[in-house]
Amino acid sequence: MNSKIYPLQFNPILKERIWGGEKLKIELNKPITSNITGESWEISTVKGDVSIIANGDLKGKSLMDVINDNPNEILGTEVYARFGKEFPLLFKYLDAREDLSIQVHPNDALAKKRHDSFGKTEMWYIMQADEDARIIVGFKKNSNAAEYLENLENKTLLSILDDVKVKSGDVFFLETGTVHAIGAGLVVAEIQQTSDITYRLYDFDRVDAQGATRELHVDLALEAINYNVVETKKDYTKDLNKSNPVVECPYFTTNFIPLDGKIAVNKNGKSFTVYMCIDGQFEIEYNDAVYKYKKGDTLLIPAGISQLIISGKASILEIYIS
Repeated sequence: MNSKIYPLQFNPILKERIWGGEKLKIELNKPITSNITGESWEISTVKGDVSIIANGDLKGKSLMDVINDNPNEILGTEVYARFGKEFPLLFKYLDAREDLSIQVHPNDALAKKRHDSFGKTEMWYIMQADEDARIIVGFKKNSNAAEYLENLENKTLLSILDDVKVKSGDVFFLETGTVHAIGAGLVVAEIQQTSDITYRLYDFDRVDAQGATRELHVDLALEAINYNVVETKKDYTKDLNKSNPVVECPYFTTNFIPLDGKIAVNKNGKSFTVYMCIDGQFEIEYNDAVYKYKKGDTLLIPAGISQLIISGKASILEIYIS
């Protein structure tokens, strides 16, 4: 095994958004310099936004560089066999000071045909929620393109979409085609396929600092939308010091680890693992070294690491491909 392989952290890629705020600094200690920072991309290989390693011997190298040098050791044997040298997931934290636009993402087939991209299946873990915060997910009852377009034209789209109140710890799984929007007053951990393809349906007629509205993609969205009612909320157990299953889909598996003490972790080399610290602090012991993490940190465990020990008091999302 390459002795250089170790738990990797990356410089956050910070994104200003018209709906963003300052909670990524307040809640997660991100180095934002703008009061409209909406996203911190934690691990990304999206073109133009490739993550740079922030720690250890590989500091300053891009994630793509280390994957190209050691694809099996970084990605894992099965991930490499399936995706080649592409890193198939994108990890983010989001701060919604205002409602995000109502949007939809295409599936793999449509995204490939139109954009030569993956589709965008995603999940949200609600890290912090203001009182009465809510999200929009899918339709209240089964709909169709004609009804959708009529309500869009009449600015009554919200009347046919499902509106769900949320609290910290809630999880939502959004398959491609699900019309959705993160509502104001939320900090969210987002796990998704590596894709930046979004079709914006409605943006509440907002204008930016220059008085311009953002582009809508009404025609592109028509074929992408699932007009049927969908069940998006995921219930899960919270057994202490265990990996509790939350989401399992063809694109990623996510577990929830409520850590209070110490656990030994064994990996099989088939997939990388990502840990997102959503509360508290923990340490990883590996190869006679100790790595420390706090709320808001995201780290990549290369597939070449087979054994490690995690200790501390924290809530952790564990993500891999199975």
